Amino acid sequence: MFYVYILKSQKEGSIYIGFTADLNRRLKEHNSGETKSTSYRTPLDLVYYEAYRSHLDAEKREKMLKTWGRTLGGLKRRIKSSLES
Repeated sequence: MFYVYILKSQKEGSIYIGFTADLNRRLKEHNSGETKSTSYRTPLDLVYYEAYRSHLDAEKREKMLKTWGRTLGGLKRRIKSSLES
């Protein structure tokens, strides 16, 4: 399985979107500062994820969320309570 995920920084409230084949390992890497793009935002909480059987589908979804504002906006509205807590 492949996962598209959203992390929220407890420190600044910003979100990070990524994809991986091992969600638990990746979350640990983010929170231990091993990932340059999120090392200054720790600690991070996993607020949302989607599972895909295809690597290509997960990669396309991640790109869509990162580049299409309407797509991310719709998802943010759908998971509003998760992002606020």
